[in-house]
Amino acid sequence: MKIYNTMSKRKEEFVPLEEGKVKMYVCGPTVYNFIHIGNARPMIVFDTVRRYFEYKGYDVNFVSNFTDVDDKIIKKAIEEGVTADEISKRYIAECKKDMDAMNIKPATKNPLATEEICGMVDMIQTLIDKGYAYEKNGTVYYRTRKFKDYGKLSHKNLDDLQSGGRTLLVTGEDEKEDPLDFVLWKPKKEGEPAWKSPWSEGRPGWHIECSEMSKKYLGEQIDIHAGGEDLIFPHHENEIAQSEAANGKEFAKYWMHNGFLNIDNRKMSKSLGNFFTVREISEKYDLQILRFFMLSAHYRSPLNFSADLMEAAKTSLERILTAAENLRFLSKNADAGALTEEEEALLTDSDKYVQGFEEAMDDDFNTADAIASVFELVKFINTTADGSRSKEYLDGLYEKLFRLTDVLGIIVEKKEEMLDEEIEALIEKRQAARKERNFALADQIRDELLAKGIILEDTREGVKWKKA
Repeated sequence: MKIYNTMSKRKEEFVPLEEGKVKMYVCGPTVYNFIHIGNARPMIVFDTVRRYFEYKGYDVNFVSNFTDVDDKIIKKAIEEGVTADEISKRYIAECKKDMDAMNIKPATKNPLATEEICGMVDMIQTLIDKGYAYEKNGTVYYRTRKFKDYGKLSHKNLDDLQSGGRTLLVTGEDEKEDPLDFVLWKPKKEGEPAWKSPWSEGRPGWHIECSEMSKKYLGEQIDIHAGGEDLIFPHHENEIAQSEAANGKEFAKYWMHNGFLNIDNRKMSKSLGNFFTVREISEKYDLQILRFFMLSAHYRSPLNFSADLMEAAKTSLERILTAAENLRFLSKNADAGALTEEEEALLTDSDKYVQGFEEAMDDDFNTADAIASVFELVKFINTTADGSRSKEYLDGLYEKLFRLTDVLGIIVEKKEEMLDEEIEALIEKRQAARKERNFALADQIRDELLAKGIILEDTREGVKWKKA
């Protein structure tokens, strides 16, 4: 399995730190509002990466944080006249609802920054003791130039940053030894949440949060650190500087970053009026469609979101779901006899689609090509599965389709919907009317069921129904 490593700018063979295990940290959202579809992309992408590792038999320790103390959270709390804690708790709950609707597996651990302050204080003290950090008037700064490898992830040169003017600088207070130094701890301002520390009552800088939470829940070294490409600099660069200086060893072996999401070929922004939350999208589409859309391009490629592309994703996903539904229906009515020689040969032949899927995923998680293999399997199912096939053959095909779509987080096995007694009675009454060749009554019952949101489909194998 090969992974594109942002650090080396090339694909590298994946070799875990510990055989059979993957330690993975993904930077989570800052929770001050509903998550937007830009937040959804790394969530979906790295959930799929995790699922594929599990499909391959790895034990994955997957940690993704919530940043629950931040300027934006404090600003929102002041606007609403509530505490920052109330804002963060509310939007963590809403975020988890959206993640569940996108079929994102719960993380092994979702640490909250506010619950890990003691560890952050300890790590900052270690950096001070080692000469990598210093305190001025209650603020603690990191000595960026002291870390000789600074810039190795973003491939930025410190002198270029210095000459690039204040726009590239991490922050710019005059009391710093060097304009490039960044904040590890800052004193509180009036009305802000704060914690005690040896330097001042205040709160941690953003970057130190992830360094500490990753260390606590995954150890000093991890296999994969992931997030959106907007986090490469300064966030991930600063995490490396902090973690490697404090722990004295390589922080992460592989760095994975997903590409940006554009809306109608323009950058998403509130000022352009093209800013969408996941919740808003869920009012128009099942979020399985959003997930399928996100995986239809390679995770490192920029992705363009539009209504037309979502409609195309809806149609494509429907083809997969229909194939799965058809297999279930055929299996329910199939003969329980043994596989025929022809069926055995066909099942063996269908292995090539599973192999194609795995080859695509082994090549830096190429979900676009993996989905193409799923569609080849769907075509094979549609041309070889019918009412004459054995249950064993139909179930064999279904199992293959289920396993591949499960890696992608696409749910093909909908919970069986129960018909209430009135509707069941109407379907039976219609069947009886058709046997008696009373087609007028049969059509009347079909229309009545349609009015109740039930669509009937007469097939050679019997009556199929679905909700409108």
